[in-house]
Amino acid sequence: MKLNHICTIFFLFIFFVGFSQLKTITDKTTYPFWIHVPEAEKTEKQPILIFLHGRSLSGTDLNRVKRYGVLRAMEKGREIPAIVVAPQLAKGSWNPDKVLEILEFVQKNYNTDASRIYVCGMSLGGYGTLHFAGKYADKITAAVAICGGGNVKDACTLSTIPLWIQHGDKDFIVPISESKIVVDAIKKCDDNGKLIFSVINGGNHGSVERLFHQDAMYDWLFQQKRESF
Repeated sequence: MKLNHICTIFFLFIFFVGFSQLKTITDKTTYPFWIHVPEAEKTEKQPILIFLHGRSLSGTDLNRVKRYGVLRAMEKGREIPAIVVAPQLAKGSWNPDKVLEILEFVQKNYNTDASRIYVCGMSLGGYGTLHFAGKYADKITAAVAICGGGNVKDACTLSTIPLWIQHGDKDFIVPISESKIVVDAIKKCDDNGKLIFSVINGGNHGSVERLFHQDAMYDWLFQQKRESF
């Protein structure tokens, strides 16, 4: 067998093994979603990572959610040691109650670790992440919000969980001031909280998507654990 044929078979094997647990759930919650369940879920409690997309991926075709972010990183070969959940918003803004509905569905139907529940999002999904964390901080462990913003009224609640807010200083779609406003409010509430604010020098609204393809975000998230569980 020629070497190129062997390589093709190898990569097809890796692809199908890696994504054999990726499927859609469209009729159990308000938001339809992709879910990736590691094989280890059969024997070990798994973390949950929820990814909230930006406005450009809204609609009724779930395949759009793969265009960037966590699922795109997985398609490029990133292995994520968690149950990955990626819902789709048809239009408008993310509703924290409907995101919670998905989290509770996953917790009810899969072998999950309640001490390791993570949320991340970009652009509109960054807003969605902070809105969800701002209302249901007691339900999650840590969150990452990229090039989005949040509600100042949620600042004191947000200060109670590990939170990493990231924004490019050349973002002309969602200006960095949107993140700075909520960051300042959180610091005012608790200047010694678990908040990290990273300014990405030269980063524009699209280029910060690279963060989903790097180790730092995942390493930081999965290091966080709620001690109360």
